[in-house]
Amino acid sequence: MSEKALPEVLASRLLARSRLFSIEELSLRFSNGVERIYERLPVRGHPAVIVVAVNERREVMLIREYAAGFHEVQLSLPKGAAEFGETLEHAADRELKEEIGFGARHVEFVKRVTLAPGHMGFTINVMFAKDLYAERLPGDEPEPIELVPWPIDELDELIHGGEFNEARAIAALTLTRSLMEKA
Repeated sequence: MSEKALPEVLASRLLARSRLFSIEELSLRFSNGVERIYERLPVRGHPAVIVVAVNERREVMLIREYAAGFHEVQLSLPKGAAEFGETLEHAADRELKEEIGFGARHVEFVKRVTLAPGHMGFTINVMFAKDLYAERLPGDEPEPIELVPWPIDELDELIHGGEFNEARAIAALTLTRSLMEKA
């Protein structure tokens, strides 16, 4: 793998900040002398996890919840931010307890994936969980999340269907498919 030189940062300034996001302007000079201004949402907050959890009936545990970005209810996977000092594995287990009412005796890291890296510094950590047991923790959602168990043998129908559209969730299922087959 070749190492491409990063552009020189000539200046940066904060354009806007909300409770969840910051917008930053970067003035850059590339190795060939070309200068450009980029706007980005830089890294902010704690790492996030998205969890592919499989139960003993060989079903992946999906959730149906409100998605503010589209102002609609969407089918996806449990996910959320790690709390201060919390490992990714503990964050995944806690999110499962909060969102689907199950903990996991086995949680493993699969891969860190980026989201629109040309404009955002956001990542999410794909986690795989199995050996589930009933345990509920109070969550921060404004209303209960619907649990939708989905048979592993029907993942192609899920991925190609019209209700399951979140790219992060599709990537997580794809990355964990071999783990699900062994579970």
